[in-house]
Amino acid sequence: MLAPLFTPLKCEPALNPTTLFIADLHLSAARPDITAAFMRFMQQEAVHAEALYVLGDLFEFSIGDDEPSTLNDEVAAAFKACVAQGTPVYFIHGNRDFMVGRRFAKQANVRLLPEHKVIDLYGEPTLIMHGDTLCIDDAGYQRYRRITRWGWLQWLFLRLPLRFRMNIADGIRSKSAQSKEDKVMQVMDVNQAEVVRQMQRYKVKTLIHGHTHRPNIHTLALKEQAAKRIVLGDWYTQGSVLVVTPQGCDLQSRQLLREGEA
Repeated sequence: MLAPLFTPLKCEPALNPTTLFIADLHLSAARPDITAAFMRFMQQEAVHAEALYVLGDLFEFSIGDDEPSTLNDEVAAAFKACVAQGTPVYFIHGNRDFMVGRRFAKQANVRLLPEHKVIDLYGEPTLIMHGDTLCIDDAGYQRYRRITRWGWLQWLFLRLPLRFRMNIADGIRSKSAQSKEDKVMQVMDVNQAEVVRQMQRYKVKTLIHGHTHRPNIHTLALKEQAAKRIVLGDWYTQGSVLVVTPQGCDLQSRQLLREGEA
């Protein structure tokens, strides 16, 4: 007998149950406005939620948990404080922060999840992921993704001096920006057939992901049954938060903070 494809994550009942999802913040020292908005979100909203799911690309780039970073420490502290107040935080790696490891997870008291995970979201089995695995039309990126996930290659990378790793990260960012300019938008979006395949594989009618920076709630049919794909937005010009309750879901925006605002 085959083992089940998933183990649902169930939350304890709450008075006003709310589960939050965010992705693609791309936090960096160069964008303190995004960091400030994230911190406000953690302090004013996440602490009141039943659970918080971070679906990848929390950081603009990660070169390993040993990176000396005040920003990383502040983010870890925010997560730890949130968990201490009763809100568990779950993290799925993105294409920019896949080097976030157990050391950061322990420091932040967050739980690392596999790249595809089905959760029990108020009685609805829901597939969550970063979303880059759905973009199979971008063959070059998928090849890069497979290579960078090789365990032995990551092991070697983490043993390079920090300066070398930073230089490599800068080069990857530059090449990624150029690559996006050269590609048509359709290639970088999800492949609809792959969306259907994954949803049928995991036997779900709801999928939540980020990566494409195209926030929307899409409806589709799976074997003549209504289904939906919810895409989280990035935090470049405004925050993007998916708020889910037993009554439904709402994809909301959040204003970024200007310098001096609290």
